[in-house]
Amino acid sequence: MKLGVYTAVLHDRPLREALEVIKSLGLAGAEINSGGFIPTPHLPVDGLLSGEVDKDEYLSVFAETGVELTGLNCNGNPLHPDPEVGLADADDLRRSIKVAGLLGVTRIVCMSGLPAAHAGGTVPAWNVIPWDSAYLDSLEYQWNEVAIPFWRDMDALASEHGVRLCIEMHPHNLVFNPATLQRLVERTAATNIGAEMDPSHLFWQGIDPIAAIEHLGDLVFHAAAKDTRINDAAKVNGVLDDRHTRIPAEENPIGLGGRYTLNRWPADSTWDFVAVGRGHDQEYWARFLSALAKVDPDMAVNIEHEDAELGQLEGLEVAATTLKAAAG
Repeated sequence: MKLGVYTAVLHDRPLREALEVIKSLGLAGAEINSGGFIPTPHLPVDGLLSGEVDKDEYLSVFAETGVELTGLNCNGNPLHPDPEVGLADADDLRRSIKVAGLLGVTRIVCMSGLPAAHAGGTVPAWNVIPWDSAYLDSLEYQWNEVAIPFWRDMDALASEHGVRLCIEMHPHNLVFNPATLQRLVERTAATNIGAEMDPSHLFWQGIDPIAAIEHLGDLVFHAAAKDTRINDAAKVNGVLDDRHTRIPAEENPIGLGGRYTLNRWPADSTWDFVAVGRGHDQEYWARFLSALAKVDPDMAVNIEHEDAELGQLEGLEVAATTLKAAAG
């Protein structure tokens, strides 16, 4: 396996320094942000596409530090009905595909996106468990009128540039589990769309990521290493917890495109993202890596640090230690 880090957690450092941190952890891969929700301080997308930045000069930093560029990350909502978000995120994805092809990077992590519930809607709508036919009406619009035409075009562009699009199965997106990932691939007749296996979003849905890997097989293109801890509060409120609150503007909440921002997590949360090993033990992660290796022994697995209880480097160290031990 190619064990590495998704460098969003190291955006406060220049690229070379971020890669040196990765190398110091005993890891050898980096996934770099190329657009969407998060800025791109480690990748001059416009400069590379215009030719103002030489691709060989950019890639030399990876060669000199001994860290391989294993993927780009363009997580956003390209189907958002607000054009200030949706059109911008869709353009970011197109440019990411082109810059990946230029750099020889074959994997881009992205999200399927989420449209409005109906034509003319202004906010995304996540319809799950459609026991009422109204929800199926909405889902048919979201898939047939919005998602399928868009992703058919993205698959063709990815194929043209020799890139595979690795969909993160993320709630509040049309694709959030293996069934919806397969639906997207089948209904677009995609050749270059598959899964980024991020177990953290599957754990809290009650999905076993190892079973999901075995089920999807060759549709798993890329992977993340991020853990989830289910807390005691879930015994009372379950995992569908809507007690998030707004972060005041003066506290500089993280932007999600346009006028939208990240909300504050509940204090007594039913579940939390944690560093690898703090939700599931080393033995579990050894089985996770083994399942991935059966699909592709050279698959990139990049640590994504979102453990609010651990500092930047502390969280990476905990995750790297567990992951390397699990890899044996």
